[in-house]
Amino acid sequence: MTRSPFPAQHPDQPADQPAGRPAQRPSRAQRRRARADRWRRETVELAAVFIAVATADLIANVVVHGHDGPVLLAASAVALLGTAVFHSWWAHRHPEGPPGPDPLAGPEPAAVGPAGPLPEQTRLWRLRATVSDAPGSLAAVSTALAELRISIISLQTHPLPDATVDEFLLRAPRSLPRPALTEAVALAGGREIWTEPADAHDLVDVPTHVLALATRTALDAAELPVALRQLFGQVTIRQFPARSEDQRPAPNLAGPVMLLPAPGGELIELSRPHLPFTPTEFARAKALVELDTVLGPRVPKVEDHLRLPGGGPHGEELTVRRARSDDRAAALAMHRRCSPATLRRRYHGPVADADRYLGHLLDPRHGQTLTVETADGRLVALAHLMWDGDSAELAVLVEDAWQRRGLGLDLLRRMAALAAEAGVATVYAVTQAGNTALISAMRRLELPLDYQVTDGTLVITAHLAGAAEQLPSPWPSVPGGR
Repeated sequence: MTRSPFPAQHPDQPADQPAGRPAQRPSRAQRRRARADRWRRETVELAAVFIAVATADLIANVVVHGHDGPVLLAASAVALLGTAVFHSWWAHRHPEGPPGPDPLAGPEPAAVGPAGPLPEQTRLWRLRATVSDAPGSLAAVSTALAELRISIISLQTHPLPDATVDEFLLRAPRSLPRPALTEAVALAGGREIWTEPADAHDLVDVPTHVLALATRTALDAAELPVALRQLFGQVTIRQFPARSEDQRPAPNLAGPVMLLPAPGGELIELSRPHLPFTPTEFARAKALVELDTVLGPRVPKVEDHLRLPGGGPHGEELTVRRARSDDRAAALAMHRRCSPATLRRRYHGPVADADRYLGHLLDPRHGQTLTVETADGRLVALAHLMWDGDSAELAVLVEDAWQRRGLGLDLLRRMAALAAEAGVATVYAVTQAGNTALISAMRRLELPLDYQVTDGTLVITAHLAGAAEQLPSPWPSVPGGR
């Protein structure tokens, strides 16, 4: 039987009593005192009626049979008028206020709104603690949280050989400090306690969250690092070069480090020094990587059309789309049309090495690459967003004939928006201190920037916190932005 989330109204409950809050039944002493007060009130009212009737009869006899009847009537009228005037003056001078508290009623109840007591302002927390694998361990932690008026919204358990890792999503009073929360859990038997502020995105249940990440990974190979980061929070992800089959290590879990073989012989390393991984988390990560291996390289078909304000060399419309592995030949041809200075500014090394970078840059598993294509299929610009731990590197290459037309700025905005959607906190660009074009384009992103110069190499870091709303969609012509 399905239970309604709204409690039914009790038949004897007053209409103004909020649903789900039944009226309190008076005690026996209160009922006895109420009956005595009712009888006393009725006796006084009955005595007042008899006195009024006797007074009226006396006045009638005096008026009818006495010789001073008219004088008595006039005096009564004046007395009534004076009484009315005095009552009006007294009421104006001493206005009635709200009744004071009843000393027998106890403390006043809390403020009540249409749906019950008005709640205190709260905030969400994620809490993880290791407890002994014994009956009552979880109950002790739950009791400690309840004493602090903390609600448990969701709970995950990660079994270990000799203990259990409990991961909570909590709703706590905003006035509760983090040290008090940690101390209460520690006193209840928790150890290796970790807390982190949560938000509305954490309200999604874990199976739904994992399925959504698997769907994103299935649609786009570049989403695997993003999915792993969103699954485990603050985690550093590194990829190491491919190895031969006999040298490839097996999947391995060692506390805060997780090793997973990636497609193509590469190795993915996940590290989280502040919080060891559990076997449950290892199984989830392994399943995502195996799904990526089975599906192979894949790039979603998304594109956008633009025409630069000044027009291209031939005034043609351009197409911006995700790069594919079969774009290598067109990208090499674009390298041939670029000057050595342009290639040197982009790849920060010998011009002869530029071509060998393309295989890595066009692989969707290392990041996202955008291409700008003309109507005849020539590539005139490439933009790369390469995942790097908690951040991502931006890089743009524009063919000489198409430079100084705003094409690089458009690509930077799209890449920054893609990074913000992926939940990356910062993006950075590495260039030479004299590359004024890239420096100017980064400034025009209107994001907080940090600059670091070392031996003539300039690193510009843009902070994306809260920038997802102000950045334009990377694919404005595609519903949903993807």
